[in-house]
Amino acid sequence: MQIKSLFDPFRRAVWQVANKAGPFAPLFSMLLLGLVVLSLSRLGLVLWKFGRVESTGQLLAVLYQGVRVDIIQLALIALVPVLLAPLLATRQFFNTWKWFTYGWVLIAVVLLVFLEAATPGFIMEYDVRPNRLFVEYLKYPHEVMGMLWRGFKVHIFAGIGFTVLAIVGMRYWLQPWQSATSTWTNKRLWIIWPLVLVLTLLGIRSTLGHRPANPALFAITQDSMVNSLILNSGYSVIYAVYSLQHEAKSSEIYGKMDKADIFKLTQAKDTDIPTLTTLVPSVKRDKPLNLVIILQESLGAGFVESLGGKPVTPNLEKLKAEGIWFEQLYATGTRSVRGIEAVVTGFQPTPADSTVKLSLSQKNFFSLAALLEKQGYSTEFIYGGESHFDNMRGFFMGNGFQHIVDQKDYKNPVFVGSWGASDEDLLNKTHEQLLAHHASGKPFFTLAFSSSNHAPFEFPDGRIELYEQPKATDNNAVKYADYAIGEFFKKAKASPYWQDTVFLIVADHDIRVRGETLVPIEHFHIPGLILGADIQPKTITAIASQIDLPVTVLSLMGVQAQHPMTGHDMSNLPADYLGRAMMQYNYNFGWMEQTQQKADKEVANQVVVLREGKAPAHGKYDTQHKHLNEVPSPANAVQIEQRALANSLLPSLLYTEQRYRLP
Repeated sequence: MQIKSLFDPFRRAVWQVANKAGPFAPLFSMLLLGLVVLSLSRLGLVLWKFGRVESTGQLLAVLYQGVRVDIIQLALIALVPVLLAPLLATRQFFNTWKWFTYGWVLIAVVLLVFLEAATPGFIMEYDVRPNRLFVEYLKYPHEVMGMLWRGFKVHIFAGIGFTVLAIVGMRYWLQPWQSATSTWTNKRLWIIWPLVLVLTLLGIRSTLGHRPANPALFAITQDSMVNSLILNSGYSVIYAVYSLQHEAKSSEIYGKMDKADIFKLTQAKDTDIPTLTTLVPSVKRDKPLNLVIILQESLGAGFVESLGGKPVTPNLEKLKAEGIWFEQLYATGTRSVRGIEAVVTGFQPTPADSTVKLSLSQKNFFSLAALLEKQGYSTEFIYGGESHFDNMRGFFMGNGFQHIVDQKDYKNPVFVGSWGASDEDLLNKTHEQLLAHHASGKPFFTLAFSSSNHAPFEFPDGRIELYEQPKATDNNAVKYADYAIGEFFKKAKASPYWQDTVFLIVADHDIRVRGETLVPIEHFHIPGLILGADIQPKTITAIASQIDLPVTVLSLMGVQAQHPMTGHDMSNLPADYLGRAMMQYNYNFGWMEQTQQKADKEVANQVVVLREGKAPAHGKYDTQHKHLNEVPSPANAVQIEQRALANSLLPSLLYTEQRYRLP
């Protein structure tokens, strides 16, 4: 009762003002209440992340621009009732209008509160407000609810608690509207309605400029997380859903370019398959080797001591002396499906979702499996969880994979967590399958995808000496995943398939990619190792991208074939080779290339970041200190910007025109 008495004066004051808006009173009260609730939520998040916000020098701008976004969001919510008002808000239908707006406002505010309550947990995991990923994960309730229950109980109960409070609070807030009577004549309603509609539309546009406001307008700092705080989570999610419907031309958010110029700058040709090339392998073989790719979940360079990370991958560190080790390998994105796209298909990243999930790439899209299947290989995907997650099964089965092993195929697994069978089980199963493939005498390609290094970080006891307490941390989970790798390769080296097989160990992406720069390049740095058969030890120090790996392993296998991949064969580099990498970070596209400095002949890592609705930003990446330093536009700014734009537009063109395939 004391809490109620504290809020009564505030509610009474708001409704005294709102009632002057007649039938629009509940929408006006929602605007005032919503601004208070969303601003308090943003203030709490800013205080939580105060160090990062303050370091941008935009503290006040984050808060007052946030109010602008909140007005956009609340005006969007009000738009449907406002459009219906000329009919439903008339005296004849006023009771219907009253109950409709009561339910509309209650549900809308409760959803806003729910999304704000979910925000801290999402930021902790992904360093950004709820976005497209939040929406996509709703498709997989089994995996996601298991992960949340085991690793995020506090956030679940907090979310439920705030949602219940919001329901109770909104019922209390809307009590004055339940007893309201019609005070406006229909004539007055129809005269004032156009003004209300115009104000609502202006609130949504938030500008008199050529284009309405969008998240790019509020990207006022170099820190993507801070930029997301300016938004509210409801707006962030709604914009993500909207963007999903406009992905066909997604790369055009950075600018447009004639098709001829795209081909010229990327060395493609305007033929049926513009990027088609013939691979001449660096190793000539009478019989090409088998291929096994072990795609490691979230294994960033931060977990590899020799790459500047923590000492939690001792087995990988030992194995690197036996094969081709990449010192400066960079992922193309921050999601598993992006890593799969790069490693399995060699496709360059775009701001759109991964081609693993997009409609036009579900069949007749190039993959290693499709190429090797044509050459008589048995092709297989092995996963510890449910293979339909992120549409992996559908994409793989439509593009050359003949057989899939997932959670249901494991008999008496050692350990099953939220994301399925453990890495130990995965690699035990992989070993069994490889023995069977070898015995059949048919060449094979196997892709094994791990999952133990994923929140809530579950793995069996007694396998490793924990790196830290408590047990369920990423460092411990990585150390367990590394243990499973070590045990697998002990068996593989003693097996008959070893001498006939090339193995690639690579991460799909880093864990929790975040940072204060436009593209946190240090969190795209991942380990990569090729070993097996007669592979000679070697360290590659040039910058490399995930898309270079499929071309390189085919070359080492001795496969001669035509393919559309744009990656480089890193097993056969000229002495003066200068590498490049491309990174998609939310809606920012980072292009990094090594350039020879004329003055001192040193190699610099030049970076350009393409941004939606913004001029490109330039920087230099310091690999020693792992930091992207902003620099003024260099002398070659136009050339590198055009090269980056062409390489962002090319994959979108190939996808939409369905020209990324085998001949």
